[in-house]
Amino acid sequence: MTQHLKLLLDCPVVIAAVLVCGIGGTFQYGYSMSVMTSPSDFIKELVNKTCEHRYGLSLEPWQLSLIWSFTVSIFCIGGLLGSLAAGPLASKFGRKRCLLLNNFVAMFGAVLMLLSKTAMSFEMIMAGRFLYGINSGFSLLLHVMYLIECTPRKLKSMVGVTVGSFMSLGKFTGQLLGISELLGTETLWPWLLGFSGFIALFQLLTLFFLPESPSFLLLDRGDHQACEQALKQLWGNKDYSREVEEMLEEKAALQNVRNYSVLELIQNKTVRWQLMTVCVMFTTIQLCGVNAVYFYSFDVFRAAGIPEDKLRYAALGTGLCEVSTTVACFTIIERTGKKALLFRGYTGMSLVLILLTITVYLQTQVSWMPYCSMVLIFLFIFFFASGPVGVTPPLPGDVFAQAFRSAAYTIAWTINWGGLFLLGMVFPIIVEKLDYFCFLIFLFFCLGCAIYVKFNVPETKNKTPLEIAAEFEKMHCKPKLKDFTEKKVSGIISYETKL
Repeated sequence: MTQHLKLLLDCPVVIAAVLVCGIGGTFQYGYSMSVMTSPSDFIKELVNKTCEHRYGLSLEPWQLSLIWSFTVSIFCIGGLLGSLAAGPLASKFGRKRCLLLNNFVAMFGAVLMLLSKTAMSFEMIMAGRFLYGINSGFSLLLHVMYLIECTPRKLKSMVGVTVGSFMSLGKFTGQLLGISELLGTETLWPWLLGFSGFIALFQLLTLFFLPESPSFLLLDRGDHQACEQALKQLWGNKDYSREVEEMLEEKAALQNVRNYSVLELIQNKTVRWQLMTVCVMFTTIQLCGVNAVYFYSFDVFRAAGIPEDKLRYAALGTGLCEVSTTVACFTIIERTGKKALLFRGYTGMSLVLILLTITVYLQTQVSWMPYCSMVLIFLFIFFFASGPVGVTPPLPGDVFAQAFRSAAYTIAWTINWGGLFLLGMVFPIIVEKLDYFCFLIFLFFCLGCAIYVKFNVPETKNKTPLEIAAEFEKMHCKPKLKDFTEKKVSGIISYETKL
């Protein structure tokens, strides 16, 4: 780990890219996910006042609940649209340019949020949430893609974990700024919702000084000189000839092969295991039960004797646990490996979900059982943050070559947004019908993913997409096909020119 950390410190521009992309990337997603909890009562009050002022109408509770649910869920619709558009635009115009322009979407959304209370318009909050969703859909995909392509191969695993770290940091910041001592007040809540605009402005002003992705410049634009200039700016005077050689090998394998669409990627049988792995990972990250655990944390903390007015501060502890664990994951991933972190994470989460179901069931019968549930909640967040949340986001860039990468990211984040929207609509019904036994549903996904990782996913640390493709082939083809597999490594996609 010390060797990799020293190598990272020798690349200050890469560190700057990590910070700039993280703050304007997955941080925005995490912040938007958590920020609506604190001002919910104030926003609902604004909805009521708006309807009374315009129409002289006092809303029924179910009508208010419906408007509130739509206001929260429209973020996912915007995110889905952003993810679908981000891949093709990134391949055509470049990662950096799309990231720069994407910040204007967030800033416009922030203006709507800031003016919503003054204009007495809850529709402006809906529109702002929709724009925030588009911004997050773009930034989730482009942040990961740009950062991985700007990083030396030896540091890709370590830097990739920062994607999840900034996501967790965004969630925690939304929780922190939402407390009543900061921006979670009746007068300041529009500034809480508009905070994302200032983050977007920061990225807009700083990202301008960073280079375009070297991989995009060489493989998509065919500009060898610009690629070397970008690598020199990012990595300094280090010897990056090996990385350039690997990109040229990939370019040779992709000669006469254009970037593939989502449909073409789905139809391509040669990368079916990579695609299946991405689909399994991104489905499970949404259906692993972390939202259910966060949801029940308030009941558990309340049962443990924490006063009602202190519950929000206890919830800050869960966010802080997630942030600190993802940072710790950053320090161990190079030694442990991605496959091991995923397997241990989902296995640990499965065990915790079983125990949590038992302890929540018994918490009204045994006086000390809520304390066990509280420990298990933090333990679940620890396992979640120590593997899945850090390893999953950069996975499409790890296992797919350049021609498939944009389409792979589009599919991955579409699954993410679709799962998030579905969970938001169905989860309240699941909780109402099953109560704490809903943990058993999420147990199925966690345990199934752990088994899939154990037997179907190779280690991807410090390997090129071509080497990873060979590992997938070795795991899933018969021994007699070994010669064919070895031959396929040198030109894993060359046969695509026939299509």
